[in-house]
Amino acid sequence: MSESAEIIVVGGGLFGPAIAYGLARRGCDVALLDDGDDVLRAARGNFGLVWVQSKGMGMQRYQDWSRESAELYPDFAAELKELTGIDVIYRRGGLQLLLGDEEVEAKQAEIDRMKAQAGDRDFACEIIPRDEAQQMVPELRFGNRVTGAGYCRYDGDVNPLKLLRALLAGFQAAGGRYRSAARVETIRHDGAAFVAKTQQGRFTAPKIVLAAGHGITRLAPMVGLYVPIRPQRGQVLVTERAEVRLPIPLATVRQTDEGSVQLGNSEEDVDFDDGTTLDVTRRIAARTISLFPALAALRLVRSWGCIRVLTPDKCAIYDESEEFPGAYVATSHSGVTLAAVNARQVAPWISDRETPPGFDHFSAKRFGRGEDDVQAA
Repeated sequence: MSESAEIIVVGGGLFGPAIAYGLARRGCDVALLDDGDDVLRAARGNFGLVWVQSKGMGMQRYQDWSRESAELYPDFAAELKELTGIDVIYRRGGLQLLLGDEEVEAKQAEIDRMKAQAGDRDFACEIIPRDEAQQMVPELRFGNRVTGAGYCRYDGDVNPLKLLRALLAGFQAAGGRYRSAARVETIRHDGAAFVAKTQQGRFTAPKIVLAAGHGITRLAPMVGLYVPIRPQRGQVLVTERAEVRLPIPLATVRQTDEGSVQLGNSEEDVDFDDGTTLDVTRRIAARTISLFPALAALRLVRSWGCIRVLTPDKCAIYDESEEFPGAYVATSHSGVTLAAVNARQVAPWISDRETPPGFDHFSAKRFGRGEDDVQAA
């Protein structure tokens, strides 16, 4: 089989479908190539947060970018629902509960650094006292150790599985072609177009976007791109469905629209091991009970490990190949948070070179490139 398109997007997680959706909505002929169901797919194992308050330390453009996406989300979610009938259950508002004075002091120091970095921009994050935070979560009492909370009015959450489904459905409704079980084995440029050889045949297009998470590491050198990313595991626990309602998400506790409560998370450097461990499970459960003692009565029904895609500074990479213009990369661990801005602003960058202000900050050039990297490429 052989197919041609204007643009090939490689990767069926959240980054790829969000960009492909935005491109298709702009009238582009797009082929979205996805791998099989046995790959490490953070889009199906994440926490579902649209989170701003902790993003961009060391890179103000990434803080701004995350906030821009959060500001787009209400209209973005409504657009997806109108087009596909799928409600992604977007909610705005979020808390990071703090245990003890040390956590309050550490969070305040983080906020102070972020405000200094932001300059005259409104950072929009603050520490609120325990009583004020408790008013936002009236049905579930805090534990005695909760002393306050980080609050950002731009934070929120969605149902990530419904978001992925809506993006794929919206992409296809806009005329996009989705090809599953189409793992890209090789990419080459034949002088006129990029040729992607897959398990389903050959796909050719003048432009190609690599948005395949950890699969980018293997593919990027084929089109002259340098993309330093590494894996990090996060574990999540899920309880039975609960009658109590959490009206807004917390950084480590959120209730799904089905009623179960998700508990997380962890940050573990264990290569690509997506298993679970008892010591981390215990730690997550113990902290959750410190935040909300009443949750101790709920039964845990499952847990999983998920592999994040992290860049060296934990900020996104968006780049175009200098060796092969028309080859792009887009990656970050924040696929949920950035879905709206990927659809609305990254798509025009790829289709019509409408470059967002300050977009050069996201180039992988910021990391330099050592001799070993050049030899490996």
